[in-house]
Amino acid sequence: MGIPVKLMGAPDIKSNDTRRWQQNPHLKVSLEYMDRALDYLDRHDIRMYRLSSDLAPYATHPDMPQFHSMVRDSDAELRAFGAKSKSLGIRLSFHPSQFVVLNSPDTTLVDKSVWDLSSQAEMLDRMELGPEAVMVIHVGGTYGDRTAANARWVETWNKKLPDHVRRRLVLEHDDLRFSVSDILWIHEQTGVRLIFDHQHFWCLNPDGLGMRDALERVIRTWPDDQRPKVHFSSPRTEMRELKRKEKGTRRVKTVLVAPVNTGHADFCNPFEFITFMRTAQGLDFDVMLEAKVKDLALIRLRLDLLRYAPDVAQRFGLEPAKAAALQAEEQQLLEEGEEAPHGEG
Repeated sequence: MGIPVKLMGAPDIKSNDTRRWQQNPHLKVSLEYMDRALDYLDRHDIRMYRLSSDLAPYATHPDMPQFHSMVRDSDAELRAFGAKSKSLGIRLSFHPSQFVVLNSPDTTLVDKSVWDLSSQAEMLDRMELGPEAVMVIHVGGTYGDRTAANARWVETWNKKLPDHVRRRLVLEHDDLRFSVSDILWIHEQTGVRLIFDHQHFWCLNPDGLGMRDALERVIRTWPDDQRPKVHFSSPRTEMRELKRKEKGTRRVKTVLVAPVNTGHADFCNPFEFITFMRTAQGLDFDVMLEAKVKDLALIRLRLDLLRYAPDVAQRFGLEPAKAAALQAEEQQLLEEGEEAPHGEG
């Protein structure tokens, strides 16, 4: 199991150099932070991690050529960082931002997106990582015609993506626009590897695919010698308090807003996760947890698996003998409230 970007249990470790361009931020500084992040992940036995898409700040900003050689200039540091991640057995990946869109009718946006992907793929190459170190993107926008949008994605893959990008790129379905069926069609045209997302599947499955069948078909897009990865998160269920201005008076008042099912919860519902993993019995893949509290959610889920589903826990190398150590780890990072008796609260 792995986590993306921010380390909630180590807030002093930044995910990238966040200084503004006037202070000359650099990839080398980001890698110093990430060196500490690897140590933290290793201490907590977290073996998969998603790097920030801003790891190399301004490296592809069209108006700031002073940053364009940043990745090349950091070759030695990237190679050392990659070697450390491999020695610790930590699988790395990127998930480029929502501004990376390969199926836009705007060719300028597509060209900029290809540049961003080229830069991130170059970093993974300079880290000398294997093919499981991937960049995950979504299809993009429908622009009023989903069929044409899918076809434009294929056209960009065939005509504009450099080889080093195609080797790293994987495609994920989403929760509002492009389903598993869409990305399976794109795979048939391109051979791109695919990512299955549990929450997205529940939110958008217009063809009524069975989960086990859809998961198997997505996993089969990966070569036999590579381990696929899937995404898991639970939907938010709690009400949220928001500040809003009243019409007419413009006074600010607090309102309660119901959650939407596309939103991610802070933690992973262990019973949803257990059900999913039992549905996936016999399939081999890594799991990226996309919970809001990142590493804290993973640390809680490990103990939940031992408590509620030892068969699933075993798939992740979690044995009953580790329970005491995992409980101490959880107590170190998480404070628990008293649980209300059944039927109360």
